[in-house]
Amino acid sequence: MNLTLHLTDNCNMDCSYCIREKCPKDMSEEVLLKACDLAFSKGQKAGLCFFGGEPLLKKDLIYKALDYCDELSKKTGKKFECKMTTNGTLLDEQFIMRAKKAKMGIGLSFDGTAQDVCRIFVGGKPTSAVVEEKAKMLLKHMPDSLALATIAPQAVPYYAESVKYLHDLGFKKISVVIAYGRKVNWTDADLDILRGQLELTAAYVKELFIKKESYFVSPMCVKITDCIRGMNSAERCHLGVRQMPVTPAGKLYPCTSFIGDDDYLLGDVFNGINDAKVIEISKRAATPETCVGCDLVKRCTNSCGCSNRMNTGDENKVSPLQCTYERMLIEVADALGEELYQIDPERFAKMFA
Repeated sequence: MNLTLHLTDNCNMDCSYCIREKCPKDMSEEVLLKACDLAFSKGQKAGLCFFGGEPLLKKDLIYKALDYCDELSKKTGKKFECKMTTNGTLLDEQFIMRAKKAKMGIGLSFDGTAQDVCRIFVGGKPTSAVVEEKAKMLLKHMPDSLALATIAPQAVPYYAESVKYLHDLGFKKISVVIAYGRKVNWTDADLDILRGQLELTAAYVKELFIKKESYFVSPMCVKITDCIRGMNSAERCHLGVRQMPVTPAGKLYPCTSFIGDDDYLLGDVFNGINDAKVIEISKRAATPETCVGCDLVKRCTNSCGCSNRMNTGDENKVSPLQCTYERMLIEVADALGEELYQIDPERFAKMFA
């Protein structure tokens, strides 16, 4: 089974849109090893995602988890997979080489040219120069690493140029999401700018396609792929099924936004998972009533209970912001897909079908 380990609730950065409250809560070695045991207890393979706060504040725990899971993999015959999301500021070559050996997938949170607009160190210093240096080091050894950009309203004019910057830096896989939550306030003017930035990004993706360069810009390319393959974007969310968070104290929840809510407590690493509770909660991850009958209901991530809860306080209620964003994203992605198909149907099929 797959678990996301919140190794610490602390972070060395102070991003303006982050809704996580920083505090000195760290996972103990006992909880860590119990979580590893739990990951290997079900299914044909075990998966861990190292998360935080900033997980590299607890490199020692990551090393211990990797060593212990290597042993469990040999003992059980089950495959072990791991990944990590990090702000990158604490990366070093020793860690990267260990991560490479473990075939760890690394997602680097990096907002491109918008980095210093929202992503600063605790104390207020900019982070862009440090993260760019670390990104180059990471890509040197692990060129398939993923760039994760989050665009807040005040950074939206940098959206398209950030995608280009990250690609020029060497990232072939780039994920861009807009910032949600109580710390951001999107206006109609911001959304108008966002629409223009999505169109500029689509034009850049088209340029890369014509040049036959390797790239994958999410969520735009994901929308095209899902449409071509007939996949339902709304089904990507499975509360408590695909990737269960583990708090520093060892408690289990269906998703990050539900941490601390006893109504969604799924168990802990010491006593195991409450399977009946998991089944009960997973059944709630249905299409919100307001989305039933919408022409785009299968193209939109409307059933993400975590996102809905973060935006509206209700897992089954989609925010007007998300609805507006999804509509413009789908429209731009569909227009891009049509253009790419007309340019080279064979290459288009290889990329998206």
